[in-house]
Parts: sequence; structure tokens; C-alpha cells
Amino acid sequence: MGMAYAYPLDMNWSKEEMTAVVEFFHAVELAYEGGVDRTNLLAAYRAFKEVVPSKMEEKQLGNAFEKVSSYSVYRTMQKARAVESGRVTMP
Repeated sequence: MGMAYAYPLDMNWSKEEMTAVVEFFHAVELAYEGGVDRTNLLAAYRAFKEVVPSKMEEKQLGNAFEKVSSYSVYRTMQKARAVESGRVTMP
């Protein structure tokens, strides 16, 4: 499925930081579009948290991402934490 929206990004981030955030949002997309390996999703989340350590900013970015994509960062990460291994697949 092609992306028809823009990721919420901060133009003050470095190229590497933007890449980490985009890779995390892409992993969330994959969870909804067929599934993503839990290990890869959690690694992407850890890299995302290096860029966005604040829970408030994480929630704001997650809400902005959900508004444009209909994919929930919060629910995806809840499910990733609930399963022990394998793939994370969202309804």
C-alpha cells in the first residue's frame, strides 16, 4: 500500500534522527499492513526514543501520525509488549 501522507517530523532533527523516526513509523505501518517482526519493531522504537525521549512529544507525534494514517503507535506498542516473540500484526 502506498503512502499518501507525510510523517510528522521536526525540521530541527538531523538526517539521522529523521531516519530513525521514519523507520519507526514505517514499522508501525507494517504491523497494520501484514505484520512486522517484533524484534525489529522494538529496535525501531528504541531508536525513535533516542530522538524523542519525552513521553509528551511521543504522544503528540503518535497522535499526529494516527490522524494522517489511522495507525496507532500506542496500540501497536501495547501489542508488541504483550507478545513474547514473532510477528506483531494489527487488525
